Amino acid sequence: MATERSDQLRDLARRVADALPAEVVEEVVVTGSVSRGVADELSDIEMLIVTPEPLELTACFEHARAAGLEELDTWGPQGGPAQRVFGYREGVPIELVWWSRQHADSTVDAIHAGGPASSAEAIANGIALRTTGSLSRWQARLDDYPDELAAAQIEAAALTWGGYAPAGMLTIARPGERLARAERMVDDASRVLQIVFALNRVWLPTSKRLAARLEPLAVKPERLAERLEDAFAEPDPRRALLGLTELQLETVALAPDGPNVNRARRWLAAAAHVLR
Repeated sequence: MATERSDQLRDLARRVADALPAEVVEEVVVTGSVSRGVADELSDIEMLIVTPEPLELTACFEHARAAGLEELDTWGPQGGPAQRVFGYREGVPIELVWWSRQHADSTVDAIHAGGPASSAEAIANGIALRTTGSLSRWQARLDDYPDELAAAQIEAAALTWGGYAPAGMLTIARPGERLARAERMVDDASRVLQIVFALNRVWLPTSKRLAARLEPLAVKPERLAERLEDAFAEPDPRRALLGLTELQLETVALAPDGPNVNRARRWLAAAAHVLR
C-alpha cells in the first residue's frame, strides 16, 4: 500500500507530465520511491521523459520551466544521449531524465544483454503518466532475466575474492587504514548484493531502503541487511572484516559453481580463518 506522501508526489508528477507538450514528449514515467509507493517527507520526484528525437539540454530546460519547475540546474555528464534537469515545483525537488526513444530502446536492449543495468530497476518499477505503450514493452523485456546473464553477473561479482594471500586482509585492519578498509568493504558489500539479486533474478537496485528491497527475496543469507549494517557499524577493524567475509562466504555458498565462485569459496574460508 502506497504511503500518503507517495500519492501526493505522484499527483504532482502528473501535473508536471500534463504540462509537457504532447508533440514533444511521448512517454513520461515516474520512477524511484514514488513509483514504489514508499516515498516520505525527504523523497524527491524522479521522472523519465522520452521524446521521439533527441533534445538539447537547453530545450529540456525550456520545457521544464514551462512545466512549472524553478531554480533549474543539471548534474552528471553532459553532451551524451541523456539530458538531466533538476528543479523545484511547489517546493518539491524534481529530477527529470530525458531520453530519446532510440536511446531508451537501446538501453533496455543493452541491459538485457548484460550491459550497465543502473536503469533497470527504475524502468521495471516505473509508472506511466503518459505512454504510447513503450513502457509496458520495456517492462516485458525486463521481466525476462536470462539464466546465462545471472551466471555472468555472479561470476563477475566473485572475481576479486581470491588470487592473493588471504593474510593480505590483515593489511587493511592495521591502524591508519580506515579509508582503504572502507573502500574494500563497500566494494565487497556491493558484490554480495550483486550476487544475491542475480540469484533471485531481480535487477540490482540502489542500496537505499535495502532491508525492504531484500525482504521479499527467497535466496539470501540469513539477516543479510542487518549483518551488513553490523559490519559497517563495528568499531573493531578485524571483527568488521570478519563479519563481512563470513557473509561473503555464505553468499558464494548459495551460488552455482563457476571458476570465480569456486575460487572465492576456498579463499574466503581461508581469509575468515586468518581474521579469526
